[in-house]
Amino acid sequence: MKIVNPCYFGFLAITLLAAISCHSPAANTNKKVFIYNESDGIATLDPAGAKNRSIQWAIHQLYNTLVETDSSLNMVPALARSWDISPDRKTWTFHLRSNIYFHDDPAFPDGKGRRLAAADIVYSFNRILDPLTASSGAWIFHNRISTSNPFSAPNDSTFILNLLQPFNPILGLLSMQYCSAVPREAVEKYGKDFRNHPVGTGPFRLKSWEENQTLILTKNENYYEHDSTGRALPYLDAVKITFNDEKATEFLQFVQGELDFINNVDPSFKDEVLNKKGELKPDWQGKIHLSVVPQLNTEYLGILVDPGNPLVQQSPLKLKAVRQAINFGFDRRKMMLYLRNSLGLPAESGFVPAGLPSFDSTKVHGYHYDPDRARQLLAAAGYPGGNGLPPIRLLTISIYGDFATFIARQLEDVGIHINIEIVQKSLLLEETAQSKALFFRGSWIADYPDAENYLSDFYSKNPAPPNYTRYSDPVFDKLYERSLQETTDSIRYRLYREMDQRVIDAAPVVPLWYDAVVHLINPRVQGFAPNALNLLELRHVQIAAR
Repeated sequence: MKIVNPCYFGFLAITLLAAISCHSPAANTNKKVFIYNESDGIATLDPAGAKNRSIQWAIHQLYNTLVETDSSLNMVPALARSWDISPDRKTWTFHLRSNIYFHDDPAFPDGKGRRLAAADIVYSFNRILDPLTASSGAWIFHNRISTSNPFSAPNDSTFILNLLQPFNPILGLLSMQYCSAVPREAVEKYGKDFRNHPVGTGPFRLKSWEENQTLILTKNENYYEHDSTGRALPYLDAVKITFNDEKATEFLQFVQGELDFINNVDPSFKDEVLNKKGELKPDWQGKIHLSVVPQLNTEYLGILVDPGNPLVQQSPLKLKAVRQAINFGFDRRKMMLYLRNSLGLPAESGFVPAGLPSFDSTKVHGYHYDPDRARQLLAAAGYPGGNGLPPIRLLTISIYGDFATFIARQLEDVGIHINIEIVQKSLLLEETAQSKALFFRGSWIADYPDAENYLSDFYSKNPAPPNYTRYSDPVFDKLYERSLQETTDSIRYRLYREMDQRVIDAAPVVPLWYDAVVHLINPRVQGFAPNALNLLELRHVQIAAR
């Protein structure tokens, strides 16, 4: 663990304020370049490996998908200008635009990017499924597409998708970066180097990539989109990404004008910038812009509930009353106030987060802080006052250690003793995937904007992932399967809420908070629109020259 002088952050705050007050930008240039830092690094620029946020952000600039989500989480056309659905909802026919071209690249004759065709979509989707590709996104089509003829292209402008059974959130799946259109010529020419030689149809194209140093994307002059006035998108000339893994340095560069925005506010300096209400402190107002919108992410503690697992059989967590007591035994609101500066909402409803259209806290009732109720439940479970209840081991990672400590201290007051074990993220993922973790920290960030993505975590026929708790309920399963067939949104949302309530009542999870997308933005940036999926959208961004 890195030891930091406690005076450092106070000194840093003074330095930052001085820097932002007197900084003079470097010599101006006519080029409009958006610069951000990616502290998590970028492992690949191949859509087949778009498994995390940092990769997805870069992929989104370089590639397009058939459909995409707008800022209101509606599914809208992208590569496809329209689509038709068969009466049985198993066949989806997409009609492609005729003015979309791949980036110019030596993979094509004379180096000129050719026009996108439906066969490229067929190739791209089959590539995801090819074991030789080893795509982390192969799961998106698992048990969802026809086994005989899932993808076809009867002509250059028509792509047909055949499903095994109706699946209403299919458009959400197709909007994921895994489903980006790639050209066969480039994949075959570059082989394994396709990861660092991307060829897409997106608003930007690769200029250079010095791994762990800088990644530069330049405007795709042949991009197909225009704004409502007919002006070509994107407005930016380039995007520059740096890779500094020190958050304090990243923030210093931001306030000095060297970066145009920061994703999230790191705990190391959040108290210097934000008050407990999640607002900018007076010294920062007018100097930087704070943007906070709901994010489709539920932070939670998971509990293994498989009655056939010997670990569960020997644990008090096998009892619903104990799991419910944990849910009642700590104050989510106070936790959010003191540890999150009110960024996000306490999860006092279901597992499905705020921000989705089916969310309704008046109809899905979760847990609030009620220590007396927690003590009653412990007594009903045979542990009055916590007597006889053995300590419960909680696995978490270091950045969530303070939350685990807060929860453990409050649970101790009602008679529940928690032993916190900090482990590496890779070990936590391994333990939960193999059903070896009884009590663990987790988060579920939406892959696509539909509550089904959250409720699939509890469908008994799903493995771990996503069903890390191994929850199984025949009634839930029937509701889930029925929801996949339902075409009326209001009825489907009612089914979603009914499923969510069943999960909350059974308590295989302890929802903590519904997250927020938090951005610090340079005032010179205009048109930067955040979204609940926290996807970096730069097509409409305008920026003053430096």
